Amino acid sequence: MSSKYKFHNPDAIYFVTFSVINWIDVFTRNLYKDILIDSIKYCQKEKGLVVHGWVIMTNHVHMIISKNGAWVLPDIIRDLKKFTAYKITGAIMENSQESRREWMFNLFKRAGERNSNNTNWQFWQQDNHLIELSDAKMQEQKLNYIHENPVRTGLVYNPE
Repeated sequence: MSSKYKFHNPDAIYFVTFSVINWIDVFTRNLYKDILIDSIKYCQKEKGLVVHGWVIMTNHVHMIISKNGAWVLPDIIRDLKKFTAYKITGAIMENSQESRREWMFNLFKRAGERNSNNTNWQFWQQDNHLIELSDAKMQEQKLNYIHENPVRTGLVYNPE
């Protein structure tokens, strides 16, 4: 992974994006979004994750984050992604109403086979796209981006 996308300053505020492999639209189902939201809340309470802004799109997540406590952001995000991958794929398997289950798991399996870090499948793309937000102007710009992203893609009519 390029050093461009690493958490260089442990106390900084970051804009981070992580995406489902092959941009699969997993988060069109509330059940899977709820798992992600519960995991974010857990990381806030137990690991010191500070969330300044966030949006869940159909196939990726944008967050403005920092940390408060001993945990470091790379470990928090790693654990968040690992746990949600496990829980969401389990929910997909158990969801009798999931018409895309076989198709999604074929893609998860194929991605996992191509990545030596995985044993069976892969849910999230390996890398995180992150940008250190070094000043208030950058923070405002990324927060506006988070608010406008679902509007631009047609998920909602207004950022509110």
